[in-house]
Order: sequence, then C-alpha cells, then structure tokens
Amino acid sequence: MADRSDLEARTRYDPTEVEPRIVERWLASGLFHPEPGGSPSENYSIAIPLPNVTGVLHMGHALNNSVQDCLIRYHRMRGQRTKWILGTDHAGIATQIQVERAVIAEGSSREQLGREAFVERVWRWRDDYGGQIIEQLKRLGASLDYEDERFTLDDAYARAVQYVFVTLFEKGYIYRDRYMVNWDPGEHSAISDLEVEDREATDTLYYIDYPLDAGSGAITVATVRPETMLADVAIAVHPDDERYARLLGEKAILPLVGRKLKIIADDYVKPEFGTGALKITPGHDPNDFEIGRRHGLPEIGVIGEDGRITDEAPERFRGLTVEQARDAVLAELREQGLIARTEPYTHEVPFSQRSGERIEPLISLQWFMRMDELAQPAIDVVKSGQVRFHPENYTRVYLNWMENIRPWCISRQLWWGHQIPVWYRGSPPTQEQYVGTEPPEGEGWERDPDVLDTWFSSGLFPFAALGWPEDTPALRAFYPTDVLLTGREIVFLWVARMIMLGIEFRGEIPFTDVYVHSIIQAPDGRRMSKSLGTGIDPLDLINGGPRPPVFEGGGDFPPYGADAVRWGMLAMSSAQDVRFSEERLAQGLQLTNKLWNAARLILLGVPSDVRAAPTPAAVEDRWILSRLERARAEINGRIDRFDFAHAVLGLYDFVYGELCDWYLELVKPRLRAGEPELQSTLLYVLTQTLAIAHPMIPFVTEEIYRYIPGTEGLLAAGLPDVPPVAVDERAEASVGRVIEAVQALRGWRDFAGVRAAATVPARLAAEGYEETGEHLARLARVSWAMGPDGAEPVASVPVPGGAVEILPSEDVDLGGAERRLAARRAKLHEEIDRAEGKLANRGFVDKAPAEVVQAERDKLQRLREELDSL
Repeated sequence: MADRSDLEARTRYDPTEVEPRIVERWLASGLFHPEPGGSPSENYSIAIPLPNVTGVLHMGHALNNSVQDCLIRYHRMRGQRTKWILGTDHAGIATQIQVERAVIAEGSSREQLGREAFVERVWRWRDDYGGQIIEQLKRLGASLDYEDERFTLDDAYARAVQYVFVTLFEKGYIYRDRYMVNWDPGEHSAISDLEVEDREATDTLYYIDYPLDAGSGAITVATVRPETMLADVAIAVHPDDERYARLLGEKAILPLVGRKLKIIADDYVKPEFGTGALKITPGHDPNDFEIGRRHGLPEIGVIGEDGRITDEAPERFRGLTVEQARDAVLAELREQGLIARTEPYTHEVPFSQRSGERIEPLISLQWFMRMDELAQPAIDVVKSGQVRFHPENYTRVYLNWMENIRPWCISRQLWWGHQIPVWYRGSPPTQEQYVGTEPPEGEGWERDPDVLDTWFSSGLFPFAALGWPEDTPALRAFYPTDVLLTGREIVFLWVARMIMLGIEFRGEIPFTDVYVHSIIQAPDGRRMSKSLGTGIDPLDLINGGPRPPVFEGGGDFPPYGADAVRWGMLAMSSAQDVRFSEERLAQGLQLTNKLWNAARLILLGVPSDVRAAPTPAAVEDRWILSRLERARAEINGRIDRFDFAHAVLGLYDFVYGELCDWYLELVKPRLRAGEPELQSTLLYVLTQTLAIAHPMIPFVTEEIYRYIPGTEGLLAAGLPDVPPVAVDERAEASVGRVIEAVQALRGWRDFAGVRAAATVPARLAAEGYEETGEHLARLARVSWAMGPDGAEPVASVPVPGGAVEILPSEDVDLGGAERRLAARRAKLHEEIDRAEGKLANRGFVDKAPAEVVQAERDKLQRLREELDSL
C-alpha cells in the first residue's frame, strides 16, 4: 500500500503525470511476459495485427489496441496465463518506399547503391525508426509482451518463411508462370488483387475502324486505351449478335501495324457496349487474357514493366511512355481517318492502394500459389462454427471470397523482404532450378531476385512468432490463440491466409473468434487522412496537441490521458463506421475524475488498518453490493460477447449513476461517524469497482489501488477470489423507491422555484419507506411533520407507494409555480400545434426521409405526454 499522506493534497487527477509512471511499474514487474506452461484452459493469447516497423500510431491502432488490451487485461485478471504476442512487420513496399525517398533526397538511388548496400541501409533505417510505434503502444497502456518482440525478417522467422515456401513448392502448390498480374507502375512491382481498389474515372471512348481483310468495309471497335491496340490479336463478338454473324471467321487489318486479326465469337462480349465488337488484347487486359487462353491466341506485350513501349510494337513507337504512345497512336488514326467518333465514358478503373498509380495489367513471369487445396479446410472451419466472425455478417463476406478464390501472386519486384529461396543456373531452355532452405552447392547459381509478398510471411505470425517450426514451450502453451481483432480491410489479406496456413502447417485453426472492429471516421464523415486535414494523432489526444483542420474553431485538444482515449475508443466501437466524437473522450475523462474523487472520499475517511470486506449494516449497503454484482455480470458479459461499447457505458452508469450519485450520498453521515462496518464495505465496493473497470481504464484504477489498505502488488495481476455477494432484490426495490422519490421531489422543487438550501416541511403519505425515510428527507431537503398535523398541503408530489404532501412554508411560492406552469403549458400547446401541422402536410410526410418523419412523430408524442403530466 502506498503512503496516503499525499492523497489529501492530490485534489485533481493528472493523467499526464500518473500514466508514464504506471507504465514503468507494469514493465518492471514482468507481468506482461508470462512463462509458458499450464493447460490450454489456463492460458489466453492474442496475436497483435502486425504494425509496420516504420509506422506510427493512428486512430485505427488506438481503437484496435484498446479493444485487444481490454480483453488481455480482462483474462489476466481472471487468473489466466495471458500472452499478447508482439511483433512488427517488415512491410516490404511501404518501408522500401521510405528509404528510397531518403536515398533520392541525398542525390543517389537504390540502383546506384546496389542491392546489398541498399538492404543494409534499410536495416539501419529500421534500427533508427522501428521502435517508435512500440513506445507509443506503451503510452496507450497496451500490456503486450515487450520482452518477446518479434520481427518478420529476423533470422528465426525467416527460416520459418523459407520452410513454408519450400514445403508448398514440393506439394505443387507454388509454381512459376507467365500470367496476367496487376502491375503497379509506381512501385515497379506486381501486387495482389487485394491491394487494388477500383475508382470511378471518366475517360474518352474512341470508336476505331478496323478495315476488313476482304477489301471493303470495316468493323468498328470501341476502346478507352487506344495505345494497347498495338498488341491486338483478334476481334470478338457475341455468338448471338446477328449484326456480325456473317463476319465470323473473317479477318480484319490492325491499323498502324498491319497484323491480320481473326473475328471470333465469345460469350463474354457484351453486345450493348460500344459497337458490340471487342478488340482482344491478351497482354494488357485481364478479361482479354482469359478470352485469349480459351481461344489459344498469342499474347503480345507492347507495354513493359518500365512503363514504356517495347520492341513488340512498330519501331516508331518504341521507347515512348504510355501517354506519349496514346497521343502518337491517336494522331496517326486521325490522319488516316479511322476514328469514327468519340464520347465520354465513366467506368471503374483499378488503382494501386500502395502507390496510388493506375494499375497496368501485364503478363509477367511471377511466382504463384494455387489456393484451392488450402482454401477448402479454411471454408469448412467457418461453416462448422469452429471459427466465428463478429459481427456475424462477415461470415458470408469471408465465405464468398474464399469460395471464389484465385491463384495468389506471391512474388514482388523489391529488394526489401524475404528473398525467394530459388536459384537458377544456365539459360532457358536448359536452365537448372534449385529450391531449398539452403543455397545449392557448386558454381554458377544465381538467386531469384524477387521477394515474397509481405502477407505471405505475416500469414504465419500466430505460430511463427512462437518459435515454429521448432516445438517450443511457448508454441505449446499459446497456440492456437483465442481471438483475432482486425479491421475489415484485411479480412482477406491477412485473416483468411492465417486460417489457411495455420490449418496447413499446425493442423489447427489459429484462433476461434474474429472480431472485426469499427472504422473511426473524421467528425464530418470523411476518412481520416493527414493529407485531407482529417487525421487525428492519438498522442495529441492523450498528451494534448493541435486539433486538425476538420475541427471548427481549431485550438488544442486538452490532455485527455490514455484512459479517456481508451474509454472513448471503446464507446465508439458500436457500429462498423462511426464518426469520431470528442464528447466520448470528455465522458471518459469525467469518469476517471469521478472515480478518483470517489476514491479520495472513501480512502481519506477510512483508517489504514481497515480491510475490505462486504459487511452490510444498512439497506443501502445491501443495495450497492447487489448493484455491484449486477454491474459485474453485465459488464463482463458484454466483454465476453465483444460488445465493448455497452461494457464501457455500463461502467459509466454504475460509477456515476449508482456508486457516486447515490450510494456515497446516502452514506456520508455514516462515513463521518466512523462506522466500522461501513468502512469495510466501502473499501470492498471500491476495490471490486476498480477490478471491474481496470481492463477499460487501467491507469487510474492502478493508481487508486496503490492506496487501498492491505493491498500488495499490482491490480493488473488480478485480485484474490472472493465469494460473490448475492443479489438482494428487496434492498434494490427499497432504495430504488427512495431514488425515484428524491428525483420526483427535486423535480418539484426546481419547478416551484424553492431555494436550493431551503428545507421544506412535508408529510410522508406513502408506504415502503420504513428503512429509508431519513434518507429521503435528507436528500430531498424536506422535514417530516412530527405527530398529527392538520395543515392542508399546498402541493402533493407523487412518489412510489403514495405521495409526499408539501406543507405551507415561506419557501414555497405557489403563485410563482402556477405562473411557470401556465407558461409551460402554453409553450407546449404552441409546439404541439406546430408539430401537428407539419405532420398534416402531405408534402413533408411524402418527401422527407422516413427517419425525419418518425423523429417528428416521436417529438409530438413526448410533447403530449409532458402536457398530460402537467
């Protein structure tokens, strides 16, 4: 127990002083680093969604890690051996971009440095900047296992990645092929389908005449990419399109090139698009690629990986950029009179999520993973309920994607990452290939220069982070993990792949539950982004910092502290898309302050030799113990069901609405009198409240716990088991009557304009207040008339069980009260007339949004009810 001599002086709780100090206590204790052991039921583990090694904390991290830490602390306090598995991701593309920019700023380039020197430079960058987000997570209070941090490029992890590649290659799942890929011109690398986002764009649709080989006439095709016509190999029409039936099997001449193109039939063609005739370019369009493979067409590529026209095109176009080639092609077509017409065309266009550049579909020699065999077991475990998604609708989203899964392009044209463990010797067609975890023996071998997709290595994280493929104690103790918490944008990129690879290499699912958390939007509903001026730095909320431009009025955030930010994040987690609410953070700060003030009241009023124990001596004691048990069951149940918003709101309601506003007010006279049974009960209620609240607001609860008499160690480690106190419905009903009666009397006093300090004479004409009548009188500021009193009441206030009759007093001005009543009635009549008129207007009812109309109806109902009560 801490010395309480300073507690009296600490009238204000300062999170910026307390929280860093508490973090150091937690870290020094070793509590976050559990020794492996025990049975699966005794253990609990979560694998963190890997932050990028060079990343910084953003609002998504703040929300996700607040939720994870709530679960970790909750289960640790239940006595489970709890491990929150920590790691950072090497983030191939993102990290390489940052280092390349730094190198370019110095007047050099990665090509000038060479691969070995550039990779060394990235490692130095990682050493200099890689720990920033880890320190930020500590500031948030995340109870991760910092002593066992993993990195997806460390030696042991790299061995696991290579083992997986070689194993899947030997099973025939990994192969090399020339295939259509999403080429990112900004990154000069292939990227997966899941790293591509479609955006609406308006282009020009060109109608181009292709002369018929027969000598007269032309077939007109429509395209938004005239530069790719240099790689056309056919023209396709729908087999049922009668307009072109006579041309099937005929040939057309490719303008500017002279190549003869066969006119073919394919069901993919949409007769309503353009002219119904489609130029087929298998080298530069994924749909054309599939058509080409069905019909055995050649695959010509005129756009290279450098974004320039290749030697496959006529000589005059070679070396041009795509934009230059488009202009040159259009100029020649216009000169030859082959552009029939143009029109604007709005359509979805693929862009890279990485670089923001427009995707260039190219046929490229890449490494792929066949997914069918891996996907089926991962489908089965979700269908059988072994893996559950929360919210449940993500089950269908996951299954839809998995049941239509395509081969995964796993190679990337980067230098930073897991270099593919394949070596070549010689040249095609006699080239030798070696695949293995160790380099081949002999001379002349060259390693494949590509690296693996980052998601390939991160997909192994739940078990590779625990030492796999070695059979480590940590792996036996903490795999499978229990739950995964993630954003919806990586359900396919990461979650699905962890399930597939976990089943394949461990024979077990990697987790049983997947909680897909909310997306926090800017206050105006836009996505959070620094470039848009809508991004919020969580540390600016914790420590105080500038408000971004999206906040009207500007200025700085107050230092809310980590507890308030965590509470606010959890309170905002009730929907899939939720706007950031500073009011929620303010509520969290109010809660921490309220709990601190309540703790000071109790601790400064209880001697240091008193110990916590439920020793109820009055009905209000039985009431708070009963309400405490109900709050514990409700809040814990919400956490178990991943309903974090209602859990934190339930905590707020208990601390504010029951413990502080009512119980402490009810017992203040007894506390001042030094009643021993009350002192023990107060300490018990405070200690148990801290335990319930700790997973959500760990800092203030840990700080208060230091001052509890008879305590040792950390609250974060959990409390000794105590028998639950039985729910007391009789006490709840008794005190519930008092609360309702006090509220009714306070409402009457406000309306009648009675001075706040005045004590009004009254008669209790109600039943059920035998144990609580004195509480009612004190809290409502009334004095009960003693003995028979024939005075006529000037007012009667309905309360449960009867009424409280207000007797004549100089503090009661009934004339003023009646005037206020009359004014309020008149105002209500006016508002009711206006609402009824609005709802009688068919134009409003028919045209306004349904929720607006319903809100007006609800408002009218409330107004009528208030008028009736008056």
